[in-house]
Amino acid sequence: MSVLKGKVWIFGDDIDTDAIIPARYLNTSDPAELARHCMEDADPSFPEKVSRGDIIVAGKNFGCGSSREHAPLAIKEAGIACVIAESFARIFYRNAINIGLPILESPEAAAFLKEGHQVEINLDKGEIMEISTGQKFFAVPFPPFMQEIMAKGGLINYVREKMTKSE
Repeated sequence: MSVLKGKVWIFGDDIDTDAIIPARYLNTSDPAELARHCMEDADPSFPEKVSRGDIIVAGKNFGCGSSREHAPLAIKEAGIACVIAESFARIFYRNAINIGLPILESPEAAAFLKEGHQVEINLDKGEIMEISTGQKFFAVPFPPFMQEIMAKGGLINYVREKMTKSE
């Protein structure tokens, strides 16, 4: 999981959780159903054009708004491998880790990358590279225990495995 490659989709500043997964779909917690509506209020055609392994790149304060875990879950289930942003709303940041969605803060990458660029991300090093130019950007990588949480698919799986090993 430490190296990801994908196509970039660009979103701006202050993308709130209602734009990520509109409130009208919160009557379900089915991840596949949430994925079918991911980002549709920000870009109505996004659910049809996104592919597994793609990368969302956004401006500042990505994931602001409510504390719903539905937002990072919809993104992850839609096949997005990682979200890179200038900054994240605090609760979205924590919820992304809790459900195992890799996220990186890199103002430089967010400013440089354009829709359609192909990027390679080394999560262990916090390195983001635009493939055609070789331009590299950096983010502070997560510490090993947080990388392990994401590798396990989220906090619940991580804790479940730790408890099983201790029995």
